[in-house]
Amino acid sequence: MTRLPPENLARAVAPDNPMAVWRQAGFDPHDCPVRNILDHIAAKWTVLILLELHLGPQRFNGLLRALPDISRRMLTQGLRDLERDGLIDRTVFDTRPPAVEYRLTPLGQSLMGPLLALVGWSTDHGQVIASARARFDNAADVA
Repeated sequence: MTRLPPENLARAVAPDNPMAVWRQAGFDPHDCPVRNILDHIAAKWTVLILLELHLGPQRFNGLLRALPDISRRMLTQGLRDLERDGLIDRTVFDTRPPAVEYRLTPLGQSLMGPLLALVGWSTDHGQVIASARARFDNAADVA
């Protein structure tokens, strides 16, 4: 027997609900496409790297200066992950020492619309969320 109220159950199986469509298509929650992508996109520094590259191509040290709290190791790992996912391109220039430039790919550019919408939503609702957290923390302290 399901635990969902009838109105939620109706939404859960609605044909426009992505989860309902995935379940009907034999969706495997252990190989979830959303989780797979969000594991990389939602990493601590990934969004900030993408937002910097949205402004235009950048070199490693430029990104390092733009994200002052990131370590060289974390920036390197973030850039490698984004390149592996096809979201950024890495171009090495034949100079001494070699210069490396990073830029968004068309796939990375296509991510910016939803990502900028999330950034906008966060900006619009950040104070409401901070207030809700404070109320929750104050209630937890009383209990």
